[in-house]
Amino acid sequence: MAQVTISSSQAIGYEERGAGTSTPLIFLHGVGSDKSVWRPQLHHFARRRRCLAFDYPGYGESSAAPEDTTRDDYARAIFAAMDALGIGRAHICGLSLGGVIAIAMHAASPERVASLVLADSFAVHPEGQAIYDRSLAGSGDMRALAEARTDFLLAQPADPAVRSEVIETMARIPPAAYVIGTRAVWLADQRERAREIRVPSLILCGSDDKPTPPELSKELVGLIPGARYELVERAGHLTNLEQPAAFNRLLDDFLDSAEG
Repeated sequence: MAQVTISSSQAIGYEERGAGTSTPLIFLHGVGSDKSVWRPQLHHFARRRRCLAFDYPGYGESSAAPEDTTRDDYARAIFAAMDALGIGRAHICGLSLGGVIAIAMHAASPERVASLVLADSFAVHPEGQAIYDRSLAGSGDMRALAEARTDFLLAQPADPAVRSEVIETMARIPPAAYVIGTRAVWLADQRERAREIRVPSLILCGSDDKPTPPELSKELVGLIPGARYELVERAGHLTNLEQPAAFNRLLDDFLDSAEG
């Protein structure tokens, strides 16, 4: 784990594994998480390529974020971190809010995005305002929010170790950062941006995902030309943690196809 400086006042937390000449792979976390959620993937994919998981401004080991930070600011911060680490172009894999940020990154600089993997995400959420309002109301006590929300996030019965990890990670998020992240994800409407995507795209969703059900992933497939859809069985909203072997296999197959 480390930090990379992207401006005189801001640093971004990241974890890096692997090396090689293949196109790097970047992982972007959800609103209730941080870069640590991607450790099963960092371990697996580092065998073949350089892999990095980033914290957004305000999360994990990153500097605090200004109150008016937007999803596009998150995208710019990730690009700035890539620049500082010498990465011009990468495959971008984002889960939930990470998928929203991945779409924003493509909209800003499509030439820097080799492919997109959008897991348990959406272009626009039909209940976004209501979810945002509920999340905002509970953000004052992040541990209580984590305890109350985790069983909704995970397919049941959940692995106790995964459940504990999700609670502890969410409980560490500063409330101010969570408010910013909540606004960035649930109030997004990126349907027009999705229609403009012209890179290989994989859309993944857990079969038991309640916050962002498969119908929203199927909508993304309809918006993105040539997008591929895969359902991850016995997974809820955190497919990469709940079913890491299946997630990694699908991503391996996709990367082979995208680079073939």
